[in-house]
Amino acid sequence: MIKIIGFDADDTLWHNENIFERAHEGYRLLLARHHPAIEVDRVLFTTEMRNLPLYGYGIKGFTLSCVEAAIELTQGQVSAQEIREIIATGREMLAHPVELLAGVADVLPALARDYRLLLITKGDLHHQERKVAASGLAAHFQAVEILSEKDGPAYERVLRRHGVALDEFVMVGNSLKSDILPVLELGGAGVHIPYHITWQHENVEAMPADQPRFRRIESLAELPAVLPSL
Repeated sequence: MIKIIGFDADDTLWHNENIFERAHEGYRLLLARHHPAIEVDRVLFTTEMRNLPLYGYGIKGFTLSCVEAAIELTQGQVSAQEIREIIATGREMLAHPVELLAGVADVLPALARDYRLLLITKGDLHHQERKVAASGLAAHFQAVEILSEKDGPAYERVLRRHGVALDEFVMVGNSLKSDILPVLELGGAGVHIPYHITWQHENVEAMPADQPRFRRIESLAELPAVLPSL
C-alpha cells in the first residue's frame, strides 16, 4: 500500500517549460539574421549539454549557455546590446511568478491528509527554494529535496534519509527520464503526468514494457483514484 508520495515540482505542480519556450522564441529572433532557427536550436542545445556538468540545471546555466552559443553563432560578432538582451531575458525568467497547474491547489491538501508527501526536484538551489516558497505549497510537504540530478543513486539517498520503503513509495512527475524510470528500476512505483512541452534532454524513446507499478494520467486530479492500484 502506498504511504509516501514524492512529487516533482517544475511542470508537475507549476508551469516551467513554457517559460523556457518563450525564451527560446526570443533567442531565435535575436539571432535570426545570422542563422535559421534550426541551427540556433542545435548550437544552443549542444552548448547546454556541454555545460550541464559545470552549471547544472536551471535558468542561470541556460543564460550563460545562451551567451556562449551566441558568440559561436555570430563568430564573435554578437554585440554588447544583444548580450544585454540575453541577460535581461534570464532575469525575467528568474522573476517570473509561480503559476500552479490546474487542480494542484485542491488535490495536494487533500492528499496531505492521507499520505506523507515529499517534494523532490532538481535545479538551482536558490531559485527552486524561492519557487517552493512562492507556490504556497510548502506546508503540505514533510520534506523538500532539491537535487543536482535525479537518478537511481540520488533517489536511494533521499529515500534512505527519510526512512522510506520502496514498496510504500510512488513518484509523481512529468519526466519519464528523471521522475519515473529511476524509481521503477529501484522497485518503487511511478505515475506519469505528461506536460505539453518536454525539454529535449528529458525525452526517452519509449516506456519499457511490463511495468505493473506504472500509471499514466492526464492531470493531478486523477491521482487519488489510481493510488490504491499501486
